[in-house]
Amino acid sequence: MFYIIILTFIIGYCFIALEHPLKINKTATALILGVVIWVLYIFSGADIYTITDFANNFNSFKLANPRSTSPFIDFVVNRELLEHLGSIAEILFFLMGAMTIVEVVDRHQGFRIITDHITTKNRVKLLWILSLITFFLSAVLDNLTTAIVMVALLRKLVAEQKERWFFAGMIIIAANAGGAWSPIGDVTTIMLWIGSRISTDQIILKTFLASLVSLLVPLFAISFFMKGEVSANNTVDDSQSYKVPTWHRNLIFCVGIGALLFVPIFKTATHLKPYMGVLLGLGVLWLISEILYRKDVEKNKDLRISSILSRIDLSSILFFLGILLAVAGLQSTGHLSMLAASLDNGLNGNYYLINIVIGFLSAIVDNVPLVAGAMGMYSFEINNIFWLFLAYCAGTGGSMLIIGSAAGVAVMGLEKIDFIWYLKKITPYAILGYLSGAGVFILMNIFLFS
Repeated sequence: MFYIIILTFIIGYCFIALEHPLKINKTATALILGVVIWVLYIFSGADIYTITDFANNFNSFKLANPRSTSPFIDFVVNRELLEHLGSIAEILFFLMGAMTIVEVVDRHQGFRIITDHITTKNRVKLLWILSLITFFLSAVLDNLTTAIVMVALLRKLVAEQKERWFFAGMIIIAANAGGAWSPIGDVTTIMLWIGSRISTDQIILKTFLASLVSLLVPLFAISFFMKGEVSANNTVDDSQSYKVPTWHRNLIFCVGIGALLFVPIFKTATHLKPYMGVLLGLGVLWLISEILYRKDVEKNKDLRISSILSRIDLSSILFFLGILLAVAGLQSTGHLSMLAASLDNGLNGNYYLINIVIGFLSAIVDNVPLVAGAMGMYSFEINNIFWLFLAYCAGTGGSMLIIGSAAGVAVMGLEKIDFIWYLKKITPYAILGYLSGAGVFILMNIFLFS
């Protein structure tokens, strides 16, 4: 059964990758994959879940569930699955809150405040402007939120979809690179920061240049052959232009972006999860929206958040749920822990190589359980070079495949980007940038910080 689970994941992954040729929506595949892996885990019984682990937890479980007739299955479903669903729900609620805030700002034409100031149509200049904005913004917000915001901006600047895909691919690389050098820029850096593996000053000092190089190398490479001008999106929604006074637009933009910027502050001040800050921001934005349009509900119904919620891409959220459930299943069955241990043994404890391989693996499976496994395996002191390099590799490695990071999955859902297209057009640049940044990090550690 252990190998059947691996085979099932590989088959499901191939179906997701070949979504367009097979004409089967990736969300359906992801949901089936997530559930089937947990069903196989349950049917496997003690073959996977070790007798010792089960025995250690069995007594406490029976006290809480005295009428249970199937203790192993109930234990897995009610304990492990519930714990994973809690972590997954944090991401899903964060994603839904951020997507709603961005949609509200977009519906009020708030992004015109930025897009009206980006006048260039030159492909290279526009690519550099958007990528650098994404890189620095993702360090302040996080890579997921930044990717959602930048895709909303991109839609206002570039009309043709396939051309927009290329820019969106670079936004994914920039968002992940920017998140890797900030303690609040990526889920994995947050984990390492909260777990006292890294400190703010050291993660910025020792990974900023490597992260920047991982973005600049693809940008320079692409700039050599990208020419001409973009087909600007000059479409104006006339049905909305007269409904949104300028001060309404500016207010909603400031409150919406302010709510997103407030999330890391909220987390630091309260020690609550980031999704709580996003939900608070959404609640405040919703309240302001209700006050603005309370006098003429029918006339402004399209601008009310209760109406805007219907525009949220639920398919992307369900895809997230399915793929994260599948990865969580691999974590519970011990596949990821065994992988981490195999890396350590196979690479003879070479921490540079281990982290580089983890970066490649994070493009295939979620980087969160990989980092969690590394945190459980190693007990280095705070700011050890292993943890700092892990932050870089796990953060930027996910850019190599479009489903290798939260930012990539979000952009994939929003722009309906084809997995194979990304693999052909963006992956080579992402790999080049990833390895270049890793090389810079290693050289800096040998010659500057050793």
